[in-house]
Amino acid sequence: MTSTISPPSGPRQERGARRDEKAGASGHETRSRPSLRAKLGALDVKVSPYLYIAPFFILFALVGLFPLVYTFIVSINDWDLLSGAGDWVGMENYVAELNDPYFWNSLFNTFSIFLLSAIPQLIAATFIAAILDQNLRAKTFWRMGILLPYVVTPVAVTLIFSSAFDEKYGLINNFLQMLNFDAVGWKSEVLPSHIAIASMVNWRWTGYNALILLAAMQAVPRELHESAALDGAGAFRRFFSITLPGIRPSMIFVIITATVGGLQIFTEPKLFNPSSSTLGGPNREYQTTVLYLWDLAFNRGDFGKASAVAWLLFLIIVLVGVLNFLISRSIASTNGDRSGKLNRSDRRAARKSAQQNAQGSAQENSKEHRP
Repeated sequence: MTSTISPPSGPRQERGARRDEKAGASGHETRSRPSLRAKLGALDVKVSPYLYIAPFFILFALVGLFPLVYTFIVSINDWDLLSGAGDWVGMENYVAELNDPYFWNSLFNTFSIFLLSAIPQLIAATFIAAILDQNLRAKTFWRMGILLPYVVTPVAVTLIFSSAFDEKYGLINNFLQMLNFDAVGWKSEVLPSHIAIASMVNWRWTGYNALILLAAMQAVPRELHESAALDGAGAFRRFFSITLPGIRPSMIFVIITATVGGLQIFTEPKLFNPSSSTLGGPNREYQTTVLYLWDLAFNRGDFGKASAVAWLLFLIIVLVGVLNFLISRSIASTNGDRSGKLNRSDRRAARKSAQQNAQGSAQENSKEHRP
């Protein structure tokens, strides 16, 4: 028969047990009560991102949102330039402008100049970017050269082109007459004036957009071009099959910025014919919407109708932006479906080739082991 003898509990063991209890209690307290530094760290993680982006939203609220809301308030009142706020008229200013033929004429001129400038500008910028993407000598020189028109102020560009497109003593008409062509009414006809103003926009913004597209082209992996070249694809095939799909996000960005800027064009038509008493030509041939808005506000003093035109133009720009977004999203989804189908077909082909290789190796092994 065995018996277990437990040592008597002395004062040392009691003090150790008390110490363990205190340590456990203090450990529990430290785990339940974080230190001040930990609290500040957690607060920094939660609050600092909002503080970093707060300056943008504050500036947007002061410079963008407040003027937008205030312009809408002005548009629903009979607001004069000198006397200030008048009677509340509701949507009468909008109805009056929608029935005004000058507003629709300005809207037609705006879209016409925009199409004549945006489409050739995008094509030329893509072509220039493709050339600069090649292995050229003095790359920095050529890139700085195409950016110089963007550095020149719009007023200087407009004055130069206004002199060149002068109907009597301009360089363009003198050159046409040397070639036995009739002089063109660049400042008195609709289509020639739109072409002249669009040429200013193209000359100034093509290089800027070309550099954006060039940066996107250089981000396309060179391995894709090398593998396509080894497979026998030519330069044009590689450009349309690899380069253009690779720069599609940057292309969409350029299209949207060109759309927003083209619908807000003001400086070029304002200074194109300084001698004209009517803004936008003698018969408003190239009077854009922003120029018509400026005429309403500062020449006629009708801030209410001018604000209504500003809000109508804002809604048109938003509508065109949403349309661009939907088109770009449909293009991206289509490309995603195509790439998914291609990846699935590649995986199927890889599995099939692997099965064939396995069958071939098995047959060879069976032949080697035969007596």
